[in-house]
Amino acid sequence: MNRPTLSLIAVATALAAVTGVAALTAPEPAADTTATTAARRLPVERSSLLCPAPSTSDLAETTYTSFTPVTDGTGDQGAAELLPAGAKAPEKDAADEDGDGDGDGDGEQDGTADDGSDDEASGDGKSGDKDAEPVLKPKEPGKPVTGDATGGEAPALVGTAEGRFAPGWTLQQTTEVAAGTGRGLQGVACTAPDTEFWFPGASTGTDRTDYVHLTNPDDSAAVVDIELYGKDGALETVVDDGITVQPHSTEPVLLSTLTEAEETDVTVHVVVRSGRVGASVQALDDTLGGDWLAASADPAGSLVLPGLPEDATAVRLVLFTPGDTDADLKVRLASPSGPITPAGHETVQVKAGTTTAVDLGEVTRGEAGSLLLTPADRPVPVVAAVRVLRGEGDDQESAFIPAARPVGARATAAGNTAKGTVLAVTAPEGTAKVKVTASAGSEGGSPESETFTIKSGTTQHLDGPVPSGLKGTYALTVEPEPGAPPVYASRTLTAPDDGVPAFTVQPLPDDRGLVAVPRAEEDLSVLQR
Repeated sequence: MNRPTLSLIAVATALAAVTGVAALTAPEPAADTTATTAARRLPVERSSLLCPAPSTSDLAETTYTSFTPVTDGTGDQGAAELLPAGAKAPEKDAADEDGDGDGDGDGEQDGTADDGSDDEASGDGKSGDKDAEPVLKPKEPGKPVTGDATGGEAPALVGTAEGRFAPGWTLQQTTEVAAGTGRGLQGVACTAPDTEFWFPGASTGTDRTDYVHLTNPDDSAAVVDIELYGKDGALETVVDDGITVQPHSTEPVLLSTLTEAEETDVTVHVVVRSGRVGASVQALDDTLGGDWLAASADPAGSLVLPGLPEDATAVRLVLFTPGDTDADLKVRLASPSGPITPAGHETVQVKAGTTTAVDLGEVTRGEAGSLLLTPADRPVPVVAAVRVLRGEGDDQESAFIPAARPVGARATAAGNTAKGTVLAVTAPEGTAKVKVTASAGSEGGSPESETFTIKSGTTQHLDGPVPSGLKGTYALTVEPEPGAPPVYASRTLTAPDDGVPAFTVQPLPDDRGLVAVPRAEEDLSVLQR
């Protein structure tokens, strides 16, 4: 009885994966070689991404960029769109049976970008039950589409991609704020909904205004706990029963309203009791600008924080260990020439359950690099992020780099510009070759690809490739050679403004565009092992 039952369960699992239930979390490759041969990797068929409300500043100018890399095996059907949270998608025309949004029913995408209201956010910040036009609606994989919003009332957005638009779908939200608290460049890769997030590097200090943005994409309410940890451990908070995020809505929560403690360095732990949410922290400083703090990679004994800029004037490392065991870590900088141990910061100890901060100063010393954290003794899971400053005096700007997940099979950063884009790639465990592809431009241009060799223990900052004849923005896709050791990457955007070196950094984790599916014709009893 066990064998047929298990086979049916495996087939059901396979069908669920293909239809999108497992679209955002591809299983790890099986260790058993027999099980591996009984599985194949297929494109996911549905993806969801959530973008937080970008700013409350009337001076904010926000650009959204959507991109899906071309993936074999997806067919020619599908659609993607980005809508304000709480808004209903407009009903499809009866003639538009193929879902491409052009109403001709032919399954082909007409043109390259919607005009008028399809490409611009409404900017009214309101959500409701009435139909809403998409902020943007991609027309074909392989070509970015952009949308814009101005002012401080742009809403949070909920995006859905299906069919050929789902595998590797990426959304970038970039906001320029000309003045005031948090002025500068604020960028974030819109996130998939999940049930747990770690944010080391937040603050409840008087000079900071930090919000955690919670967005619920589903039809039922989500209940979320927010735990805060400072230098001495857990902070007492005023919310005991959790925060309810209503269906298809967003809740920006000011961290300083959750606790009376004023802490320079805080780790935020978001845990979803029921449902799922997207979560990001917006960190705004009175004098040092602001940026989004993306979630750290899951707690692990070794971490990589890729893409510290060469002209960093200050780097502050913030760590937290969630267990009951202290962590002792070695600190190294993977520079262009190889790993370097920062003088005076060879190791760092993180006491269990507490947030630890270390000022590394000008650790890059004119050479771009990545921070490598490895166990000094036994491995103890930790999370980490760095706050990076560029500039001097009153012309300083801040950004955050969290510990990143590996690039895996493929990763993409959207919203790149002809000038002011730098891709950082590091291979801490062995030499790796990576293919980097620059997509077509959002308004014109042809894709270009180039292969780079990243030597073991180094970080390479790559200025190319760039699409030929580029018009508009473009996407960068990184693909390590099959069988290559783990590779980590981040993308830096810069937009200097009146002497302020505005910048933002986003890691490039695996896009999880493929999911492992057991072969129905194989003997699925191997899954009993």
